[in-house]
Amino acid sequence: MSSSLTHRTIDAIWRMESAKLIAVLTRMVRDVGLAEDLAQDALVIALERWPDTGIPDNPGAWLMTTAKRRAIDFMRRIKVRDQKYVEIAGSMDLYTEEDIDHVLDGEIGDDLLRLIFMTCHPVLSQDARVALTLRLLCGLTTDEIARSFLTAESTIAQRIVRAKKALSTEKIPFEVPVGSELKERLSAVLEVIYLMFNEGYSATSGDSWIRPLLCQEALRLGRIIAEIAPHEPEVHGLVALMEIQSSRFKTRVNSMGEPILLMDQNRAQWDHMLIRRGLAALDRSRKLGRPLGPYSLQAAISACHAQARTATDTDWIRIAALYEALSRVAPSPIVELNRAVAISMAFGPSFGLQIIDQLSAEPSLKGYHLLPSVRGDLLVKLGRYDEARAEFERAASMTRNTREQVLLLNRAAECESGTSE
Repeated sequence: MSSSLTHRTIDAIWRMESAKLIAVLTRMVRDVGLAEDLAQDALVIALERWPDTGIPDNPGAWLMTTAKRRAIDFMRRIKVRDQKYVEIAGSMDLYTEEDIDHVLDGEIGDDLLRLIFMTCHPVLSQDARVALTLRLLCGLTTDEIARSFLTAESTIAQRIVRAKKALSTEKIPFEVPVGSELKERLSAVLEVIYLMFNEGYSATSGDSWIRPLLCQEALRLGRIIAEIAPHEPEVHGLVALMEIQSSRFKTRVNSMGEPILLMDQNRAQWDHMLIRRGLAALDRSRKLGRPLGPYSLQAAISACHAQARTATDTDWIRIAALYEALSRVAPSPIVELNRAVAISMAFGPSFGLQIIDQLSAEPSLKGYHLLPSVRGDLLVKLGRYDEARAEFERAASMTRNTREQVLLLNRAAECESGTSE
């Protein structure tokens, strides 16, 4: 394997394993900033050794073992080994063979859940919680987070540094809260799990269109929270959304890893067990008798797609109405962009284009690649191919995901012959 290929493989492994490493290390050292540093140390060692020795059969376990050893060495160096051992020994077996076995099996208890609740503590601002969680749990770089939120990279970096310092200074416990404290933190936790799932569903950057393991972990955490807080409708709404969206994974990319858009997917290959689970979770949300919140409304939109046997059977009028409701509950330019797509499908592309053109002046969407991408799609449907080509090329220049960039450039090339659909 070439050195460059090895490094790309290591990067992919790191994105999959970093959150688990940081969660376990936080449990050990009780400092999320230090935990991230120790995890990074393990990554540096892998980058130094694996190009020569080859990638281990179980790279995640190798990284975990190496990171734990670094943590032990650190505790020895600062002469608090005995204190830490006493503190930790009563609650876990850190350095046993059984512990390594759990790592090999992908089981680390609820450490990720504890980490999410820790990083969503009210001592941090909402922006800081989101940035820190995307950094630690999704493995995104500060640049990737900044592009996702259309914010300066320096601003994101400062938020993350301050957030880690605040958690350490305030000695925020590494635990899942109970009672009123759980309820107070729940909305922030749901938001970061939602963002975690979205990053897996449509990767911000890299060579892969999707990161299924990240989505699976987000869904697992959502299911746990649904058991912890069964009377919160938005918990079930988020679970419903993730279940239904996850049902499409087998059809989101082809054998070459190239993206397949929703309307072109083979619906017979959707996972109908996940769809049933999602619809059941949505039903639980509705039965709690409160107005549907943002996650439940998005789940209801996904349910419309899941219940349509073919793309042409999709009830776009209902979807447009649901987006209208979503825009009132959680107004945002992104929701408006999606509403424009639904309206174009329900009533014609010219109606959707009117909304898109209004959004073109929205400052927060200035660098958002899906705005020109959607506009290009509507222009194709109106037969305005030259304009569409320019929009697809502009969108391709904005995205950091290699697969998506190729897709957009292909659509731009199709416009030259008037064949794009």
